[in-house]
Amino acid sequence: MNAAEMRKKSDSELNDELVELRREQFNLRMQRAIGQLGNPARFSEIRKEIARIKTVLVEKSKAAS
Repeated sequence: MNAAEMRKKSDSELNDELVELRREQFNLRMQRAIGQLGNPARFSEIRKEIARIKTVLVEKSKAAS
């Protein structure tokens, strides 16, 4: 999902998605620790999506004030 699509979502939807991405990131870390990680490139994808969501949330909070 790109930033333009994220800007159309509400803050609560973005926060929910952020929580889900953090859970997925944690699960990938656990899989890596026990040697069962299938797609190591997913780490960077998740990290970038988390950064996009945080950026959009900050933009929305600055626009509101």
